[in-house]
Amino acid sequence: MSQSHNNLAAFIWSVADLLRGDFKQSQYGRIILPFTLLRRLECALAPSKEAVLAKYEQVQTMNLPADGKEKMLLPATRTPENPQGLTFCNTSQMDLSKLGQTGIKDNLENYIQSFSKDAREIFEHFRFDEFIDALNASNLLFKVVQKFGTIDLSPAAVSNHEMGLVFEELIRRFAESSNETAGEHFTPRDIVKLTTALVFMEDDDALNREGVIRTIYDPTAGTGGFLSSGMEYVYEHNRDAVMRAFGQELNPDPTPSVRRI
Repeated sequence: MSQSHNNLAAFIWSVADLLRGDFKQSQYGRIILPFTLLRRLECALAPSKEAVLAKYEQVQTMNLPADGKEKMLLPATRTPENPQGLTFCNTSQMDLSKLGQTGIKDNLENYIQSFSKDAREIFEHFRFDEFIDALNASNLLFKVVQKFGTIDLSPAAVSNHEMGLVFEELIRRFAESSNETAGEHFTPRDIVKLTTALVFMEDDDALNREGVIRTIYDPTAGTGGFLSSGMEYVYEHNRDAVMRAFGQELNPDPTPSVRRI
C-alpha cells in the first residue's frame, strides 16, 4: 500500500477520535466503514447528479413500479468519463454537505432511503440506522457527517483499485481494534494478483478478440479483491470486453461494494 493510500485511510480512520469515549473500539468500524461507502457512492454519483434529478422529475409522472422507475433512471448516470453508467442512483437533492445540523438524523435517513434498492440494501446489512441513532443521541452525528463530507473519494481522485487498498487498510484497523484476525477479511494483494493471473493466463489470446463476454464468480467474496482483480485483468487485455461479476459472502457486512464503485 503506497504512502498516499495509507494517509487517506489514516485520515478516514481519524474519525475514531470523535467516537472515543462514546463508543467501544470494536464499534468504530461499524460507523467508519458505512460512512466511507456512503461518501464513495456520493462522489461517484456527483457527475450525473443533475441529470438523474431531472430524469427523476419526468419518471415521477409515470405510472411505474419502483423497479421500473429505477431502470428508467440508470441511463441518466452515463457521463463522457463513464459511458457505461452506474448500476445505482440516488434521487435526493441532498448530499453530506447539505444535510444541515437541525434534523440531521431524519435528513440522513431520507438521503439513504433515496438510493436505488441494491445500494440501499448495503446499509441495511450494516444496520447503519442503529448507529445513526446512537451517533445522534451522543451529539456526534453532525461532526461525523462534516468530517466525511470533506473527503474526496471520487473515482477521478481514487480509482477502484486504490479504493480497494484504502478499504482493506480500514478493515485491517477495524480487525485490530476488535481483536479479530485481519486475514479473515481480505487476502494480500500479491496473492490476489498471482491467483488471478493463473486463472486467466491460458485465455490471453481469446481475451484480445472482439465481442469478449466473461463472467466471474467468487463463492467466498470477502472484500471482493479477487472479483475486482479479475475484472481489471480482463480490461487490461480488452477495454471493450463485457464483464459481469458475481459473488457471495457468509459475513453479512457488504464490504465488497466500495471496491467496485
